Amino acid sequence: MNTQQSNILLTQRLGKTYNGRQVLEDVSFEVQRGEIFVVMGGSGCGKSTLLRIMAGGVIPSSGEVIFDGKNIGPLVGEEKEKIRRRFGMSFQSAALLDSLTVEENVSLPLKEHTRLNKEVIHIIAMMKLKLVGLQGFESYMPCELSGGMKKRAGLARAIALDPEIVFYDEPTAGLDPVACAVIDRLILDLTKKLNITSIVVTHNMESVFRIADRVAMLYQGKLLQVGTVQEIKDSENPIVQQFIHGEIEGPIQMEDKLSEAVF
Repeated sequence: MNTQQSNILLTQRLGKTYNGRQVLEDVSFEVQRGEIFVVMGGSGCGKSTLLRIMAGGVIPSSGEVIFDGKNIGPLVGEEKEKIRRRFGMSFQSAALLDSLTVEENVSLPLKEHTRLNKEVIHIIAMMKLKLVGLQGFESYMPCELSGGMKKRAGLARAIALDPEIVFYDEPTAGLDPVACAVIDRLILDLTKKLNITSIVVTHNMESVFRIADRVAMLYQGKLLQVGTVQEIKDSENPIVQQFIHGEIEGPIQMEDKLSEAVF
């Protein structure tokens, strides 16, 4: 468990509305420097929207995201890009470019955002691939990789610029249990080795319990609880208990699940 107490990111009364639908409402928490902070909740609860807002890709309808003492929402142009270059994003689908090799995919942020020469970019890309266990696969095309390997390649790209925060959108989605465990171990190892902060969105409870320092539970766009894994397990909130145990009976009704849109 990480013990550093200084926060690196704050959300203050965040809200987001799409076409009259309230997706997020009054969401406030802080993320401590160097921790793995997990946002969990069912499909349609607003967690992916929350992640995109924290990463600066979506502007909230209300509230603020404070990073390094700055509200990132109103930032534009080069000032906003400077902030976003301090973030890394690992996408649910890996989002690799099919026309580029694995190494070229990892090198892309370095080519776009630095003035490093080709030799240095190659060395950095190879280092990142080694960190995620993909040494020897640099010349492969994405179509030649398994699902878990694509996730790892996407993660290597996410850390290419040595970010301070890495955002993970459902990092184990679609993977078998062993591949899930590999990705979870990578998140743990990279957070520690690279001294970064990891913010993970997931509904995979095994992953939550394996990697989280602290957990935020979202339900219908609202923040139900923030706490350590043990505090979440011991929660007296019946919605939290039903979700973490995957029970059919409880306040989360099947009708609610069927009517949810994905946000």
